[in-house]
Parts: sequence; C-alpha cells; structure tokens
Amino acid sequence: MTTPSQVKRRADAQRRKARAHASDSQVPGARHLGLRRGMPLWMKITAGTLSVVLVASLGFAGYWYFRLQGNVSKAPLSASGKEVPVSKPTDRMQILIMGTDTRAGKNGAWGSVDQSGGYGNSDVMMVMDISADNQRVSVLSIPRDLVVSIPQCTDPKTGKVYPAHDNAQVNSAMSEAGPGCSVDTVSKLLGEQIDHFMLADFNAVTELSKQVGGVEVCVNAAIDDPDSGLKLPAGKSMVEGAQALAFLRNRHGVGDGSDISRIKSQQQFLASMARKVRSDGTLTDVPKLLGIADTVTKNLTVDDGLADPQTLITIAQRLAKVDLSKVAFVTVPWEPAVVNPAAWVQPKEPEASQLFKALRDGVDLTNPNGPKPSASASPTPTPTPTGTPTPAGPDQSQAPVTVANGTGVPGRSAELNTFLQAKGFLVQAAIPGDSVDQTIVYYSSQYQGAAKKVAADLGIPLTQLKPSPDILGVQVYVGTDFASGTAYQTVQLPSDIVGQTAAQSTCQTAYTG
Repeated sequence: MTTPSQVKRRADAQRRKARAHASDSQVPGARHLGLRRGMPLWMKITAGTLSVVLVASLGFAGYWYFRLQGNVSKAPLSASGKEVPVSKPTDRMQILIMGTDTRAGKNGAWGSVDQSGGYGNSDVMMVMDISADNQRVSVLSIPRDLVVSIPQCTDPKTGKVYPAHDNAQVNSAMSEAGPGCSVDTVSKLLGEQIDHFMLADFNAVTELSKQVGGVEVCVNAAIDDPDSGLKLPAGKSMVEGAQALAFLRNRHGVGDGSDISRIKSQQQFLASMARKVRSDGTLTDVPKLLGIADTVTKNLTVDDGLADPQTLITIAQRLAKVDLSKVAFVTVPWEPAVVNPAAWVQPKEPEASQLFKALRDGVDLTNPNGPKPSASASPTPTPTPTGTPTPAGPDQSQAPVTVANGTGVPGRSAELNTFLQAKGFLVQAAIPGDSVDQTIVYYSSQYQGAAKKVAADLGIPLTQLKPSPDILGVQVYVGTDFASGTAYQTVQLPSDIVGQTAAQSTCQTAYTG
C-alpha cells in the first residue's frame, strides 16, 4: 500500500524533472511529461517515412528546377535597348517561336558555317497567341521571305547598331542582331509587343520528336527528296529524329516547292504532335512533361521572362485546357512582293491588317463572325429641368458628310458616297486619305446627332465616333477594316483564313512539277 509520504515524494520528483526539462533551451516544452513514456512504434515509423518523402520530394523538385534552369540559354527579348514589361504567365500571351538555320556549335552535324553562321536566319517563324481565358490558341505562321521593315537593332553581344531599313526579308532580322531583333520586327509587323520568344535549333526538333515517340504525318504521294533527305511513302508515316527535321524543312518535295508550301507541313506536324501529347496525357503527366522540358531546354534559347521553369510548366498547363478544335493555324495573307516578285512575298492588304487586328482583339479565328457579347445599353440622358427651354441647334439632316478613303482600295469613297446619298445625307466630294487600320467617324460638336445617324446606317460602333475641331459636319475616315461593303463588321477575314485546326488530320500534297 502506497503511503501519503510516498505519493508526495513521487510528485516532488516529477516537478523537479519538469523544471529541469523547461530550463534546457535545447529541449522543447513538454506538455505531458511523466504521463506517457513515448510514441507507439507505428507512429514513429509513419512520421519518419513522411519526413523522408517530404525531404525527397522537395529535393526532387529542387533538382529539376535547377536542372531545367541550367539547361536553357537566355537572350534579351528586344534589341531596341528599351525595357519591355514582362507579362504575367496567366495573361493573354504571345510567344514568337523560331528555328535557326545556323550550323555553328551543336548544329555542325547539319552542315557547315559557310551555309549559315552566327545567329543564323530564322528558318521557321510562328506566333503562338494564347487567350487570357485559355479557350483558344492562334498559331500565326510568318513566311520567311516576307518583306518587312526592320527597326533599328543593337547586337547584345557586340554592341553593333544596325540602322532601320525597309524592303527586307523578315528572316534576316535575326542574322543581324539576334532573336531580339526578330521580336522587334514581328512586333512592328503585328502592331503590338510580343511577350516572349523561343528559339530552337535543329537538335531541338530531332530530340523532341524522339521524346514523344514520333509524330504521324501524311503525304498524298511518295516523296524522295535528296536535298532534305526526306523519304516517305504515300499515306501516313511516323517520323522522328532526322526524318522529322527533314519533313519540317523540306521545301522542294511538297506543294509548289515554295516556302509557303513548307508552312503547311509545319502546321500539319504541330497539329499532329498536339493531338498525340493530348491523347497520351503528356501535358498533365509531370514525369513526361519534365522529360520533354529537359530535352527541349537543352536546345532552346528564351528571353529572361521564360527562363523560369515554372513559367514553362504554367504555359503547358494552360495549353492542356484548350480544345484542339480551337487551336487555329493561320498564315499571314501574302502576295508577290513588288521589290522581288519572283522570290519574295509581301503582306496582302487589307487582309493582313484585318488579321492582325483580329489577333489584337482576341477574336476566335475558327468562328470570327460568330455570336459576340451584346452591346451595353446607352446611358439615359439627364432630363432637362422643367421650365428651361431647350436651346435650338442646327438641323442635323443638313450636316455636310464627307468620306475619306484610307483603305488603299480605289473607288471606295465613291461607293460609300452613293450609299449615304441614298440614305438622305448631304454628301460632299470624296477625298483621299492616308492608310489607316480602323474606321473612325469624326464630327464637329454641333453635328453629333448626324454623326450617330451616319454611324448607325453604316453599322459602325459608337465607340468609333470622335469629335474634331477640324471637321465641319461629319467625316467618315474609312480604314482597312472596312474595305468592302456598306455594313461595317468588327472582323472581316477571308473564309479560308484558318489553314487547319489541331483537331484536324490533314495530308500534305507532294510536289509533282
């Protein structure tokens, strides 16, 4: 039997242990000292296992982060010398994807530097435009022989300044001052700043095609082209490695033997690869995604904003959400270039400007004239106080109306003059105008009512009305977005502007000339 004195001695001993424990700064506080001898063995094993898994996971993530970051090469986004703000990875994003034909460094296996050295020319140029809501992607192919104006560029390696010049091939911009000069040139062409760029070499294509297990392509007749090394039977084939690169670079064996025909092969290849990685679940499979990222980044140069591996993974996750039928492949509308019609092409107007505007406006190119959000109601005017007479203004029906032609289409003013006369307006003589992208209705302050009526009859949104002290009456300054017809549409694109979507399986035409 335990005596009261024994109970007291035990309690005093417990208190001494607790005080000693609490006075040790290296020992955490004990809430239940003396009440439990230790955790059960199963709990110790579980806690230890979870700790090991947590540490290993963090180590794995850290390993891949630094490995991918160490793989990738970086270059400035712009060669203009101006700082370009970095967009958020969740915003609408435009990425200029380029391939270089340089044979320097690792690309020596594909030829000598006599063929192409230094930065090289941009062998492939595509702008991938991802909508902010991740509902659609537009992939715009830019012909390498497209005639453009190249802005002033400074080579970041040598500091050499290349002056701005016109009538140049778009693919030559990179050979002058690196990928940043290509970004500046394409930004100038599209009328908005490109957010990022990815520059891949020959090895990126060969290794990526191997990593995904080959890509299915189709040609309507057998191809055996010694120039590119492409050899395919008629029908569908699986290509990877050197044959994948040959398919993408082959020109003489497809279509009419031009770069424009080669673009169709590139679009077919990317659409097929998108279908494959989507069906394989690659974009949501982290180990597969890391394997592809590891392969690609070893042969990739990007801007600083894309150098963070997490940004690349975020982009992949965004692409995984897009319906393949909403991934539209388009090509800049073109026509033979005036400066060299036999070999070069130039943007065809007004179609090119309309396409660039549609991209800026975030239009769904697969359904450009589909349902649009309804316009907000007009604000309710403030009622005139009772007893205050309404001031008399000029007769709105007597407003002089002029049409300035900024479309580049001859006779456009006369066409609209005839229409407006039939509507009862006092139309004046047509006047010429400089080319502009957007149609604007200008008006003097006393003829705002007439301007609204003109805009309504032509279908021009009220947001495109602007007062001007230089106008007497109303002036419709017609831009390339209203180059035909008498009913203005927000988007006017050729019905065949989309070459294909990623959901469509197409077959390339073999060259028979």
